[in-house]
Amino acid sequence: MADTTPPKRILVVGGPNLNLFGRRQPEIYGTVTLNQIHEQVTKEAEKLGFEVVCFQSNHEGAVLDFLHENIDNAQGALLNPAGLTQYSPSLFDALKAMPFPVIEVHLSNLYAREAWRGHSIISAAARGVVQGFGWYGYIVALYGLVGLINEVQPDA
Repeated sequence: MADTTPPKRILVVGGPNLNLFGRRQPEIYGTVTLNQIHEQVTKEAEKLGFEVVCFQSNHEGAVLDFLHENIDNAQGALLNPAGLTQYSPSLFDALKAMPFPVIEVHLSNLYAREAWRGHSIISAAARGVVQGFGWYGYIVALYGLVGLINEVQPDA
């Protein structure tokens, strides 16, 4: 009998300008492209038994629509809200409606940059925040998210 259990699915969602990773301010964001990040997250997630669906848009409404469309078929999400971090009550509200944990991810340390970047309205809707580790922060966030989804407990 074939297993009809749907795959465990993690969303990897990116906001405005992330499509420019690899060429936009490499001294801050590095030289790794968003596609390379998606490939690495996908490979690592597959090792952990998860399917990954990646999405990026420069349009706030498209990001919201993607989350809404996946509300019932994902177990968690990694989100880099980018330029929506400080100014998107709509994204905050959408995240609060999601029945799964969301980890906010930023390549740079927002607190080490311009003062206005250090305030995220999105963080209050996220289960956790990973920032300042460059592209590898996505992998750190993935492991944290999978632990939350699987309710991994430390060995006693």
